[in-house]
Amino acid sequence: MSNKFYSLIVILLLTSNISVAINSQISEQEKAALISFYEETDGQNWTKSWNISDDVSQWHGVKIKDNHVVEINLFQNNLNGTITEKISELKHLTHLNIAFNGVTGVLPKSLVGLSALKVLKLEMNRIKGDIPADIGLLQNLEELTAFNNFLSGNIPESIGNLTKLRILNLSSNNLKGEIPHSLGNLDKLESLGLFENALNGSIPSEIGKMVKLKELVLANNRLGGAIPVEFAQLTSLRILQIQNNNFESLKSLRQMNTKELLAFDHDETDLDLDFDFKNINKDRSRMADTKFEDDDEN
Repeated sequence: MSNKFYSLIVILLLTSNISVAINSQISEQEKAALISFYEETDGQNWTKSWNISDDVSQWHGVKIKDNHVVEINLFQNNLNGTITEKISELKHLTHLNIAFNGVTGVLPKSLVGLSALKVLKLEMNRIKGDIPADIGLLQNLEELTAFNNFLSGNIPESIGNLTKLRILNLSSNNLKGEIPHSLGNLDKLESLGLFENALNGSIPSEIGKMVKLKELVLANNRLGGAIPVEFAQLTSLRILQIQNNNFESLKSLRQMNTKELLAFDHDETDLDLDFDFKNINKDRSRMADTKFEDDDEN
């Protein structure tokens, strides 16, 4: 066998291996789940649609690793319709971003089967109904954002099982009931947004356990009672917004170190605030605004 012929065989083998690597061999179950997702959200009219006849690795917003779907990022892509129950077939999915679309319907119960999920971004859609009671099964979640939807019902107690969460934003929905005490388990949480819901009752003292919390936005609810003295433990806090509630007393805020606060918004009529919060520039205070562009946009 000549050296030229041998070299040609080697080149063909290498080319064949590269071709196999490019054509991702995901399971039939995962591909069927993707197609179901595409069909139920009117995929043909997406801004960037999928050509189902192409290899899955070529589909917009889909990332494959080790022959499994690990990411779906369809931010602001004109999705309309509901999330398929077959989403649970994507067992290796770590990132799901369908923010800023027209997704409707309720969150499928099967969503809690995505045990590998780290980032779930649902904001700026028209999703209604309850947050799944078993949301706490998503124990790898680090970011959960679902603001500006029509979610209703209570915040599930099981949300306290999401101990890896750094960001939780459920603002601008129709959530009611009390803030669950289990939120105190989220000791890695840096940002908590519950702005503009119908939450009532007192703020649980367990929130004082969130020592890494930098942003706490509870404005525009029906919260009452007194501010917990445990707020003094929130030494990392930079933004605190509690205006437009029904608090009976804010005296506990006297115990807080306000030197590092960048924004502090409260009701100007509160008689308890007859003391001076030094080093807070009221010009820098702002109303909670959750209508922002997505940082993960590709």
